[in-house]
Amino acid sequence: MSAVIRFSEGLGSWLVNNLHQGCAPAALIETMIAQRMEPSAARSIVHAFVAAIQEQRPVPVDSVPLAEHESIPAPQPPRLAGGPVLKTHDREIRVLARTQQPVLAVLSNVMSAEECKALIDLARPRLEPSTIVDLQSGQDVVAAYRNSYGMFFRLQETAFIASLDRRIAELMSLPVENGEGLQVLYYPTGAASAPHVDFLQITNEANRSSIARSGQRVSTLVTYLNDVPAGGETSFPELGWAITPRLGHAAYFEYCDSRGVVDWRSVHAGNPVHEGEKWVASKWMRQRRFVSAA
Repeated sequence: MSAVIRFSEGLGSWLVNNLHQGCAPAALIETMIAQRMEPSAARSIVHAFVAAIQEQRPVPVDSVPLAEHESIPAPQPPRLAGGPVLKTHDREIRVLARTQQPVLAVLSNVMSAEECKALIDLARPRLEPSTIVDLQSGQDVVAAYRNSYGMFFRLQETAFIASLDRRIAELMSLPVENGEGLQVLYYPTGAASAPHVDFLQITNEANRSSIARSGQRVSTLVTYLNDVPAGGETSFPELGWAITPRLGHAAYFEYCDSRGVVDWRSVHAGNPVHEGEKWVASKWMRQRRFVSAA
């Protein structure tokens, strides 16, 4: 039986759009490899799309067979420790559910109720409309489809933030210095975020420079700072998962291995908040010590 390569809906749409615009298949393959996709997988996916378009049949939806002459390296072990309980210097964190390929876990007891409240209180006066990174310019812009508010703490900004940074780093199995500053996001009723990936796409100079300084983002921890009465789930459309926000719980996921290969199946979204509000704290980890542009 031949191996199967799975890919995201977003990647499929990107390929169709570029092929119809006359982009050379070789250039698309080079772009995908530059994004740290395995060369064998990139070639197999692009060739399958080209063949479907040339033969006027439907393009692949979410998977293609690996070409017979290609091979994919074995999956690498996750960074997240195994077992039902993960221990940091000051807390035991329970694993409620996990997947191995790709690595995704639902965790409890990441933060206490008191810590969640304190984080919200510190963040509230510093909130600003959330931005996204424009893929072409690399500039932070406000997008209509992301109607949340957010702010960033500097790494180890206070003793309290430093204690959280240390715990989260131990949980994510990477040095504190590899972490970007803790981000707090506030979603009022009706707010949501569109499907996106957290790893940096090399479509602009800002992202290329950031990767050169600090390496690629490799993993994310999203900690829920309150209970949401209805809605607000973190959904993973490629995996069929939706994680319900609960105070002190967290969603952890990895999307870049030690070879720098990124996983497009990590695409995720924040479902609309139907009742109440949602507060989360997000931590992104890098391959190396994080160095900001400023």
